[in-house]
Amino acid sequence: MSPSDLISTDPCTGEIVWAGSTGDPAAAVGAARAAFPGWARTPLADRIAIAHAFQAVVRDRAEDFARLISRETGKPLWETRTEVASVIAKVDISILAQAERAGTRTGEVAGIKQVLRHKPHGVLAVLGPYNFPAHLPNGHILPALLAGNTIVFKPSEHTPAVAAFMADCWTAAGLPQNVLTVVQGAGETGRALAGNPDIDGLLFTGSPSTGAALARQFAETPWKILALEMGGNNPLIVWDIPPGQLDAAAALIVQSAYLSAGQRCTCARRLIVGPNSRSLIERLSALIDKMIVGAPFDDPQPFMGPVIDVTAALRLQDSFASLIGRGAEVLRPLARRDDRPLLTPGLIDVTNVQDRADTEFFGPLLQLIKVNDFDAALTEANDTRFGLAASLIGGDAALYDYFWTNSRAGVVNWNRPTNGAASNAPFGGVGLSGNHRPSAYYAADYVAWPVASLEADSLEGSIFTGLKK
Repeated sequence: MSPSDLISTDPCTGEIVWAGSTGDPAAAVGAARAAFPGWARTPLADRIAIAHAFQAVVRDRAEDFARLISRETGKPLWETRTEVASVIAKVDISILAQAERAGTRTGEVAGIKQVLRHKPHGVLAVLGPYNFPAHLPNGHILPALLAGNTIVFKPSEHTPAVAAFMADCWTAAGLPQNVLTVVQGAGETGRALAGNPDIDGLLFTGSPSTGAALARQFAETPWKILALEMGGNNPLIVWDIPPGQLDAAAALIVQSAYLSAGQRCTCARRLIVGPNSRSLIERLSALIDKMIVGAPFDDPQPFMGPVIDVTAALRLQDSFASLIGRGAEVLRPLARRDDRPLLTPGLIDVTNVQDRADTEFFGPLLQLIKVNDFDAALTEANDTRFGLAASLIGGDAALYDYFWTNSRAGVVNWNRPTNGAASNAPFGGVGLSGNHRPSAYYAADYVAWPVASLEADSLEGSIFTGLKK
């Protein structure tokens, strides 16, 4: 390989952000394996101290970190600043979760001391996405390090610079060598890492197709932990909105569908409305027309930036054109402004499209579906193999209770966007959205395994039944 066989570019300018070589997964796993015993023996208090030092380093470098994320992803600076803030906040949340969900517990059973402790798995691979290239892999890495695992992290090939920056922050915080190793590369590098026989598990955030392939692969190794977060074809039902709250509802729809240029796994993909929705759609369309789409450092700041690259933009436009060809009505076009991947937010009425594809359109494309009653809305919402996020806007507490009870999703919100999720709660979905290994606060569950013990200080044993006299 040449020294610069892998590069990342600014989606808005095409300028090179990072250039380097593809890594060696086998060498990285070997180094992580050698580092594991020492790190696992490191007292938890010392691991926590290094995590706090990492927090301080990121805080000191926060602006540079945010600007780098913006350059490599195209996300507006206001948004990447919130991502860096999430990386900082994750430290305290992870420490609390580790103590609560994976800490030592003692009790007594029939007069015998009972102890619950947790052990690290060993070497864990992390495959990260490009949409939140710092926050999402950090949500795996931090809990795994606190638990005593060593990590080999393969970031998205679109965001190698962010991964290198974050790893440097860990080094500056005093993390021992080879406890966290970044292996740069594209799909073949990720496949080599996932297939390495010496990893003890893999933590993945990404597409459903890749996640499904990993599930098939890891079916042959049930002793290895596999945590999958794979996105969603998320429904947003808007129902019984009073006239005075139409603007608020439109704002929540826009946030649900178009934050991060629609490149959040929790973004709404399907907007489901009742028969009296004309005024709502008019308000929504007017708000879409006011949205600024632009580069990360523009002034005024844009609401959203580009999708990750031209290939992704063209794929979305092809999907949009396919829906039109099958009878959908364009309410707001999904148009590319120039030769860069800057797309206007698309809104398309697919009510009359038969056999709609159950697909996650990963970008600023929202499909409108009109129904006659709430049961039909709920049926539409659940008509998906995915199950990550679902929201109800409007209605009363009784309607929300009915919605919550019958929704099939891991994140269910009321009068909040679909992409509103708290880091101090579990995050994950069902169906094609995940494999029942929710992350965020519950990441502590999958980065360590429980060991239950019965312990006595003295030796006592006797058999009363079943022995010959």
